[in-house]
Amino acid sequence: MWEPSTVYLNTASYGLPPTPMWDGLQEALRAWRAGSTGWLPWSEKTQEAREAFARLVGVSSDLVAVGSNVSAFAGLVAGSLPSGSTVLAPEIEFTSNLFPWMIQEDRGIKVRTVPQADLIDEIDDDTTLVAVSAVQSASGEVTRLDDLVDASRRHGAQIFLDATQACGWLPLDASKFDFVACGAYKWLMSPRGTAFLTMKEQHVGSLRPVDAGWFAGDEVHDSYYGPPLRLAESARRFDISPAWFSWVGTALALEVLEGFDIAEIAAHNIALANRFLDGAGLESGNSAIASVDVENGEERLQAAGIFGAVRAGNVRLAFHLYNTEADADAALNALFG
Repeated sequence: MWEPSTVYLNTASYGLPPTPMWDGLQEALRAWRAGSTGWLPWSEKTQEAREAFARLVGVSSDLVAVGSNVSAFAGLVAGSLPSGSTVLAPEIEFTSNLFPWMIQEDRGIKVRTVPQADLIDEIDDDTTLVAVSAVQSASGEVTRLDDLVDASRRHGAQIFLDATQACGWLPLDASKFDFVACGAYKWLMSPRGTAFLTMKEQHVGSLRPVDAGWFAGDEVHDSYYGPPLRLAESARRFDISPAWFSWVGTALALEVLEGFDIAEIAAHNIALANRFLDGAGLESGNSAIASVDVENGEERLQAAGIFGAVRAGNVRLAFHLYNTEADADAALNALFG
């Protein structure tokens, strides 16, 4: 199903393509090169991917918008916040879920950052929106999502959840959150350039679709030219026109992913991460991502032919479907052997 030629422990940077996705993408590229088909079949893969993602996170596909990256979706929501709003975020939040809020400072939007461990306790009646990752990119820390929802409800705060490091391995009910954004090129094992945004139904009519074009039209292929404004009534009004081949790959990757139980993927990934942590003499966790402080860690991994990453000064290893106990052991030997 996958064909890594290395010990690949870097899904938190990008996921590896499953064979059915890779083969289907090559077929689409060959057809493009030959000019032997129209573009509609490629474009239609966008809707297939939308529906698959909706099933993955437990919402109606009418509440899912498609785009290219998380920061654009965060910017969409940020631009619709009332002037004077306060956004609460972790101090080490990935900047795709930080800069779009900070850039609104001229409208009186205040961004308050606190340590991740204090985030939920810091939600108060002045908090308009909490911007946080379901799983932190640097450390792999999993946010206490149920506690986050409870605290936000008590204080009337919205939640913008970046699930890029979660969707594909962590079971997630997107209906609990105001907004859930996900880039698909990591744990969803898709080509770079596709992303999803889910929203609660009440937000469909309250956000301004500033990037609206023909693909956001009520009838897409009847929206090429001229007024009047005629946008979809669903979250499709926030769609941007699709990068065809990235969406071909995403639809096929999600089709593969749907053949697995996400809870079983979580158990597999966490077990491998904990095998590594236990072997290193560190406390077990609840994440598919392990972060460790090792001197010259990056050089040691490279010397052993292992692909990981260094984030916030620590070695970051990410375990997914295509990883095995042998991979965890190889990383242990490289870093601590």
